[in-house]
Amino acid sequence: MTDQIMESSQQVVAPSRRHRRTLLTMESAMAVFGLGGGIMLMSGHGAPPVAAIASLGLSSWVLPGVWLTASVAIPSALAAYLALRGSQWTPRAVMVASGLLAVELLVQIPFLGVNGLQAAMALIGGTAAALAWQARRTW
Repeated sequence: MTDQIMESSQQVVAPSRRHRRTLLTMESAMAVFGLGGGIMLMSGHGAPPVAAIASLGLSSWVLPGVWLTASVAIPSALAAYLALRGSQWTPRAVMVASGLLAVELLVQIPFLGVNGLQAAMALIGGTAAALAWQARRTW
């Protein structure tokens, strides 16, 4: 009985949305970068030489462009949307998007080598994942 009274008398407070703006900004930027990179690859403008992926049996960058869009742009856009809405699913979505970004970057290395853009994207994704991990209990 006492537990029921305590539960019913506790003040209902909206949970804190820790790092909401930061995650919204980071995931929105990652979605734009991922979409831009996917479009560049699919159109062939600014794409690396096709010889880099010829060993996979590919003759164009269309499939890698679709992969980039599907594995980075779409999950990041979803995470940004959830952050905008203040959804309780935001931290989980950010961690999934960051994990998929890490997979994307690791897949690139054997074909393109390591470059500064990959390091910058890894830093952004890692920071977003760390903030989401920290915020997961307050959403």
